[in-house]
Amino acid sequence: MKVKKYITRLLIILPLWGGLVGLFPSCSWIQENPDSLITPEKLGDSKEACDQLVTGVYSKWIYDMFCWGYFPRMLEFDADYISGPDWLFGTFGAGNFQGEPDLVDALWKGCYGLIGRANTAEQYISAMKNITDREKNNALGELRFQKAFAYFLLVRAYGEVPIQVPITNNQSPVSPSERGAGGGSPRKPVTEVYSHIISLLEGCTTMLYKNTDDAYRPGHVSAGSAAGLLAKVYATEASYAMPAGTSLTIRSGAAYTTDGSGNKRYAPLQAFHLTKQTVPGYESLDPMQLYQQAADWCSELLAGTYGDYQLSEYDQLWLKANANASEFLFSVNTVSGDATYKTSVHTQYEGYMTATGSDFIQSGGWTGCTRHWYDLFDHDDYRITKGVRHRWRNYTQRESNSGFYYPYDDEYTIMATGRNLAGDWIKDPSGIYADGVNYYYSADAQCLAFTTKYEDVTDNAIDNADANWPFLRLADVILIYAEALNELDHPSDALAQLNKVRLRANADRASMGGKRALATKEARRSAIIEERAKELACEADRRWDLIRWGVYLDAMNALGGTDDSGVNKSRTERNLLFPLPAQEINTNPEINSNNPGWN
Repeated sequence: MKVKKYITRLLIILPLWGGLVGLFPSCSWIQENPDSLITPEKLGDSKEACDQLVTGVYSKWIYDMFCWGYFPRMLEFDADYISGPDWLFGTFGAGNFQGEPDLVDALWKGCYGLIGRANTAEQYISAMKNITDREKNNALGELRFQKAFAYFLLVRAYGEVPIQVPITNNQSPVSPSERGAGGGSPRKPVTEVYSHIISLLEGCTTMLYKNTDDAYRPGHVSAGSAAGLLAKVYATEASYAMPAGTSLTIRSGAAYTTDGSGNKRYAPLQAFHLTKQTVPGYESLDPMQLYQQAADWCSELLAGTYGDYQLSEYDQLWLKANANASEFLFSVNTVSGDATYKTSVHTQYEGYMTATGSDFIQSGGWTGCTRHWYDLFDHDDYRITKGVRHRWRNYTQRESNSGFYYPYDDEYTIMATGRNLAGDWIKDPSGIYADGVNYYYSADAQCLAFTTKYEDVTDNAIDNADANWPFLRLADVILIYAEALNELDHPSDALAQLNKVRLRANADRASMGGKRALATKEARRSAIIEERAKELACEADRRWDLIRWGVYLDAMNALGGTDDSGVNKSRTERNLLFPLPAQEINTNPEINSNNPGWN
């Protein structure tokens, strides 16, 4: 039985919390029984009941949202450096967001479904008498963090959105078919939504356990998660509010050119000097005050005020065993092989194999990054030497004893084929892929810069493998800190934070002079935003960085129409915001029009 997408007083709860912790130690919050309908009243008043209510809210990230394959696609596919086959990117990936309403509506409906469930759980937990104040505060903090994150996703995607008011003991639940997912509330100005997010998170920093507390459970959010998200929220507002004309350089351009013989070749990177466009709704804000808030929260987080948070070593970062390390401030956890609590992350980015231990991909491994993204990196940067797949084989290549390689350049072409791009045989075979397979390159969606971030799973031969989705990492927060410090005119401190991420990845050190000279504020700003594109690739951040800096349209249109795979990347003003679901406009009496450019 499929669970209804909107639940007010009726929650779907785990059978027994204690019985699942031992089975799923790395993702203890994730599972609930979607066919077990237990009202909160029947749960009673106990620590176990409190845990089940909290778990029911965490589970909404999977059931209703990720498990249907809508996420992370609708957060990820509209960006300049991401690509894949046109059948997968569809009309949404080509910029017609209303062409796939189920996909774009999933964010609105899923987030409001989660917020509604969190509001109900908060009502019951607040009234509990048989749990300690510390347990109650932490539980309420977990609920409020999740609501804050949901609103953060909503306001960036749709602009003005309703704030769903929690019900009280004197109120009856309202059917979503009567009042819409937004609870019949009007859309609020973006500044009001951000104030609500900040209010929720500031309370969380004192309510939630630190990750060093004995009672803290790995996989759950912590006080540091709230501090990190606060920093990102403040920096997001700050960049939105930066004045029109603020300059930013990106490196991009048309995907291909032709050589003297008419052969198709990747075009070299071009520098595009862009100026920020005004983002409506943020004009009244003071960006420097907001950046100072972002810097302060980053500073306190890194100083250990909210627990112990460290960058993982690169070779440990994406291992399954490290999935709940302190770098991951908030991830969506999943369960290997589970039919309900699953994601498509591993299949989408890596592909699943024909059998355990096989060299052949049965299906998937479709979504990757473009060659222009790949060319942003230093030669020995681990994020491309180890973080990108360089050779692989699909099951259809077994009989021909062939496989793909990436990228198409002299170095990897020689390793794969023994010949350089001119076709000359290289006599020294030491770097050749000497496994007897005939590797080749294809200038289309079959050969992209495919990440290895989601490669390590419990079983790589199943469609619904257990790759977690990293919504917020410490590296993200450190780059936010670098951004804030740069805008606040602390260049040396900004570069010190930037270099924490670069040096972890074996990249060259950035400095005010020399090889990596970043002597001006604009140069540092551009380098930090570019570093975010590299570090957070395939983590659904790029679109939102371009939007908040007011350069999204210029950046997308700099590709000249299509990307490496032929996906349309031309964009117009209407693409700055997602369209609201038609159902919301039809059922919410307080909303009678859509975002500009959408029906």
